[in-house]
Amino acid sequence: MSEPARQGQPLHDDVSALGFLLGTWAGEGQGKYATIKPFYYREEVSFGHTGKAFLTYVQRSWSTSDGRPLHAETGYWRVGAEGAVELVLAHPTGIAEVEEGTIDGNRLELSSRSIGLSSSAKPVTAISRSLWVDGDILRYKLAMAAFDQPAQQHLNAELHRIS
Repeated sequence: MSEPARQGQPLHDDVSALGFLLGTWAGEGQGKYATIKPFYYREEVSFGHTGKAFLTYVQRSWSTSDGRPLHAETGYWRVGAEGAVELVLAHPTGIAEVEEGTIDGNRLELSSRSIGLSSSAKPVTAISRSLWVDGDILRYKLAMAAFDQPAQQHLNAELHRIS
């Protein structure tokens, strides 16, 4: 998945506040939205670093019912001015997003600053994420506005650190 921390390479000071995310996490979640039936999924997420001022991020999920791939995304996490958190993601479905937010200990709150859509992408207009870590458990909730629907909860999951 993500490029692992380089042997002996220290985490860059500018992203040390995000160090609690490092590693690979796996678990299960639930999805729902006004335009689809509720579903369950398995997910694996990896946060790595290269010694530069960002964390690498790779995510993939698949259906618990039949194992088919559901989603993937890749990107970078950074710490901006005055402790703001920045997330830049690309989705293979033609969506590119930039989110910004805050960090409070091991809790992150982000919302979309901009969303770019290819001509064939689903009409997503806003995304927000809450993510928190308690020991070796990472939990998150994601809300989305799309298909002329107001922002509403779309995903929530609990992942466990596996490396």
